[in-house]
Formats: sequence, structure tokens, C-alpha cells
Amino acid sequence: MAPALETRGLVRRFGGLIATDHVDFRLETGARHALIGPNGAGKTTFVNLLTGVLPPSAGQILLEGADVTRLRSDLRVRRGLSRTFQINQLFPTMTPLETIGLAVSERMGSGRDWWRVIGSKAAVTDEILEIAERFRLTEVLGEPTRTLAYGKQRLLEIAVAFACRPRVLLLDEPAAGVPEAERQELLATVAALPRDVSVLLIEHDMDLVFSFADRISVLVNGALFTEGSVAEVANDPRVRAVYLGESLDG
Repeated sequence: MAPALETRGLVRRFGGLIATDHVDFRLETGARHALIGPNGAGKTTFVNLLTGVLPPSAGQILLEGADVTRLRSDLRVRRGLSRTFQINQLFPTMTPLETIGLAVSERMGSGRDWWRVIGSKAAVTDEILEIAERFRLTEVLGEPTRTLAYGKQRLLEIAVAFACRPRVLLLDEPAAGVPEAERQELLATVAALPRDVSVLLIEHDMDLVFSFADRISVLVNGALFTEGSVAEVANDPRVRAVYLGESLDG
């Protein structure tokens, strides 16, 4: 079986700077895989390559065995590859109901008339409510997004990506900026994502990494430094050295 997502010799150059350095990477089907690395390691550049935000300078990207290296971002989404961003991309005046409804309607081909679709089609309404419950947004469905606690905003962004029905989901630092009091809810929700979705988590928060991942890859200076099980990476002295003494014990 082909991996859910794979890169072969992936390179991205910005002038003389190599931001992604011949990366060979595999995300297995159903995996819970974390990508970690120090600041400036090239993690977000790598995700931008995977999702089509940036074109690679060389190499291949395969989604379920199909070459998507030159495919547009929106077509990758339609093929089953969704992502979140470090900084949320939500509409502040829209409610979670409207935001999730827009994502569901767009997936169904009714994006232009999404406001008519919400409430008029039972299947759409049921899906919105199901997603809201999964991501613990039921109690705030009618509130403007700008008024939500930041942890809820992060959950809403994951909910929007999930509404696209991905088979591969890339979570780019979902816990970034989330206060400690709200982090446990996010941890539990991410951990409960269904196993038929393969997930790549890009994260600095080691609590989230260790509670979620089955496998960890470490990126340093744009290159794949090492990878292995959670225990193998956590106990690797080279990884600790890369983090300049930063503990990987959570």
C-alpha cells in the first residue's frame, strides 16, 4: 500500500538559501506523525511545499501514490489533503455555524450559495452539528469568531479543515498561542481525531507531541535529521543537543 503522503528528494531554494534539503519523508496511512525541530528548521516551508503554497525547486510529492508536485493547493484539498496554519485564517465576523457551513457547502459545490444551503438541507445541517460537537463548539455556534476564546478559535480552524473530509490532515502548530487553561481541551480533541485520517503534526509543544504521535521526524536546517518512535527520539542525545539543552521530557 502506498503511504498517505510521501516526498522524494524534496528541495526548496530561496536564492542561495536551501530551506528544504533533499527531504525523503513518508506519512503512513492512519499515522499519527509529528514533525519537530528548532526555530528556523524549515518546518513551515516543508508544509507549504506539501500543500502547494510553494512550488519545490526539485523533487516529488506523492499523495496516496499519485504525483501532486505541480498540483494547485485547492486541487490538493479536493484530493484529500487539508491543513491548518500557525496563525488562524478565520473570518472574525462570521460565527462557527457560518464558518463550518461555508466549508461544508464549498466541499459540496454550493460555496457561492452557502448561506442558502445552511438550514435548507438536512444533510448539511446534520454535518455542521456533528463537526461542532466533535470539536467542542456547540455552545458557541452562534457567536462571532472574534469573541471566542483563542483555544476555541484554534479548534474552529481544525474543524474547518476537517469539514473538507481530508484523508491527510496537516496541523501546523495548533497549540501555538493557546493559554494553558485551554490547552487540555485542544489536546483531547486532537487526540480523538478518527484513525481513517492520517495526521502530520508540526509542533513545539512536547506535551501535545507525546500525547499524540506514534512517530516523530526531526528537521534541522531544512534536512531530515532523524526519525523514529517517540521513545527513540526523546532519548536521542543528538536531538537534545539540537534543542540546545531543551528537555524533551514534556
